[in-house]
Amino acid sequence: MPLLEGKKALIFGIANHRSIGWAIAQSLAAEGAQLAFSYQERMEKYVRDLAAKLPGTEVMECDVQNDEQLDSAFVRASEIFNGELDILIHSVAYAPPRELENPFYDTTREGFHTTLDISTYSLIAMAKRAFPLMQARGGGSMLTMTYMASERVVPKYNAMAVAKAALECSVRFLAYELGEHNIRVNAISAGPLNTLAARGVSGLTQFREHMNVAAPLRRNIDQSEVGDAALFLCSHLARAITGEIMFVDAGYNIMGFGDTK
Repeated sequence: MPLLEGKKALIFGIANHRSIGWAIAQSLAAEGAQLAFSYQERMEKYVRDLAAKLPGTEVMECDVQNDEQLDSAFVRASEIFNGELDILIHSVAYAPPRELENPFYDTTREGFHTTLDISTYSLIAMAKRAFPLMQARGGGSMLTMTYMASERVVPKYNAMAVAKAALECSVRFLAYELGEHNIRVNAISAGPLNTLAARGVSGLTQFREHMNVAAPLRRNIDQSEVGDAALFLCSHLARAITGEIMFVDAGYNIMGFGDTK
């Protein structure tokens, strides 16, 4: 039997075919999950085209900064999934371009607020709404995406690095509070990928090339490897794992410095 046969998954953050959320959707669908995607208004065509590749997938509009749209998205998900939910994927992150271009000390109050609201608070807002649907199911799994800039300085990641640190802290608090309801909350810290969001960070191409030398596996990762890690964390195989940050980065995070050979 497929790992996720009969499971119901709601995925936020798909923008195009390079999105981590799309890679996760493919991995979940391949193991039997029934899916629903949210989309931003400007990304509707891309998301609908991708959803059409996975028969039975539903789509709905949702601006994660808008509580009314979040309410509507979860009402719609409840209708699609008969009041139940097994899996919530939060693959949402954004910082205004100027906050990734200017020095960190020049971060604006408005840009900082926007970055934290979209990239971090949205997980909390989704968890609140997903909670009763997962309770009805007897438990569930919530998963978000982070990056090692939460712990180390990655030049130009700036306010987004602060958002990722706050996101990881949020994972731990949510895991603690929801654990008694058999709801697990985890994060994947992926290596540098060529996604729409990552393109806003200068130096990404050079960093991806550096992975071929510095990472223990002497290569970078691809989206499908993140998708398969997500599949594991959302399945019963990870039923005792919660509050964790899983690195999927070819081992780069263990290194203190680059290759000396």
